[in-house]
Amino acid sequence: MSHTPHELAEDFPEHAEKIKQLKESDPHFARLAEEYHELNRAVHRAETNVEPMEELAEIELRKKRAATKDELYRLIMQ
Repeated sequence: MSHTPHELAEDFPEHAEKIKQLKESDPHFARLAEEYHELNRAVHRAETNVEPMEELAEIELRKKRAATKDELYRLIMQ
C-alpha cells in the first residue's frame, strides 16, 4: 500500500515528541490515537479504492476522523 497521508506525527511535526510521550503515558490519548490511526487508514483505503464504500459512509468516516483528530489536538495542546 502507498504512503498514508494524515498521520498524526506528519500533520503535527512540531508536536511529534509530545505525541510520542502522550501515547506512552496517557491511556486515553493512546486509545484515541489508535482509533484515529484506524479511521485514517480506512479513509485512505476508501479514497484509493482499495476498499471502496458508499459515498455517504466515506463522508461519515471522514467526519469521525476529523472529530477524533480535533480531540487529539486539544489533548496535545493542554
